[in-house]
Amino acid sequence: MTAIWVGIDDTDSPRGGCTTWCLTELLALAREEGVDLIGEPRLVRLNPSIPWKTRGNAALSAHFGRGRGPRRRVGVVGGDPIFSFERARPLAPARASSFLESAWKRVLASSRVGEARTDPALVASSRPLPAELYYRAVREVVDVRETHALLRSLGAWVRAAGDGRGVIGAAASIAWPGRRRTWELIAYRPIDREGERRRVEPGSVRRAAREQRHLFLCDDPRTRRLLVAPHTPCPILFGLRGTDPESPLRALRRIRSEPVDRWVLFRTNQGTGDHLVRRAVRELVPYSSSVLNVTVAEPPAILRGGHVRLRVRDRDDGLLDAIAFEPTKTLPAIARHLVPGDRLQIWGSRGPRPALNLEGIRIFRFAPRWSRGRPPDCLRCGRRTSSLGSVRGFRCPGCRRTFPPEAAPRVRAAPSVTVGVYHPTPSARRHLAPLAPEP
Repeated sequence: MTAIWVGIDDTDSPRGGCTTWCLTELLALAREEGVDLIGEPRLVRLNPSIPWKTRGNAALSAHFGRGRGPRRRVGVVGGDPIFSFERARPLAPARASSFLESAWKRVLASSRVGEARTDPALVASSRPLPAELYYRAVREVVDVRETHALLRSLGAWVRAAGDGRGVIGAAASIAWPGRRRTWELIAYRPIDREGERRRVEPGSVRRAAREQRHLFLCDDPRTRRLLVAPHTPCPILFGLRGTDPESPLRALRRIRSEPVDRWVLFRTNQGTGDHLVRRAVRELVPYSSSVLNVTVAEPPAILRGGHVRLRVRDRDDGLLDAIAFEPTKTLPAIARHLVPGDRLQIWGSRGPRPALNLEGIRIFRFAPRWSRGRPPDCLRCGRRTSSLGSVRGFRCPGCRRTFPPEAAPRVRAAPSVTVGVYHPTPSARRHLAPLAPEP
């Protein structure tokens, strides 16, 4: 057997646990058994619209073999370093088989087996799996039985508990091509601290973000919310995301927090926009994410709670409601200033109902805007009239003749917003939301 890819998924539950932590256990196991990590461990986010996901819908994978060539440190687990090698030599079949059986036992021991929505799975393959597995899992609802059948045909090694759904993510994490990527360094606290209040000093995070310009989504200046630390019951202490692998490593030394028990640097698909597909309105399906070029069809409607509904039309005359939710802050503020005829690109996700939950807006071109100019002159005596109020019209101060509001001349008005790209406030952005100006 050559070096092997190992993917895992669905080890956590809404009550706790963490699949990224489970992968750190496999990295420790590999070190114990004399198996080397090849390349970087991978954290792969999947379809963010799936209704049965737990939290961030991440699957994990790593490549194992006998290391060759230069090595570099990509983590510390159990007080000892985790090294990654650039190239691999084959594993002996007996060692590979033993490692996989031990890995499955370690996955089960690290999972919330028996809790709701916990269906752990491990998939192993001697070669990368077809990229189509990844693109379907990040963009569609995938059938479990079809995935199991495909993996059998490819000769993959599969173990699953529960309903077997975890196999989809485990396989997709191996299938991810990894060409568009970012990195995340995740630091963990001792497992017995899970559920306790996290202690991470915000000032140290903000200083690190200023020093390391390639870090992203560290905090939200608008809401003053720290974004590196989760608010869920899991062993993660904080995560540092970067567009290069070195910035999170340098920033780690600057963060002041409670003791870090272990840390690992992952290659990820976060910030790539891989979940988005260019579609027409008629092509939208439940639980998918899309990019559409549209024109505003009606004036925006302000909904209860500060949300804004935009009714838009594409070039095939398909009508769609696009919702800018108040927590995104930026998007409803922009949407309420749009008028019929404005040309946009929008992107977001659809749930079970036929509406798009907006994740971004790009304004291409504005329709003409008009406003009423100065009060009109009196047609009888020529004097300038005075306003009686926005709906009552005008009155001549000399002859007292009145005029309707429509008597004021119309003048071209400038838009209240500018052409450009608008993203949600950082605390409301999805993990997969594109970092580039447009998806």
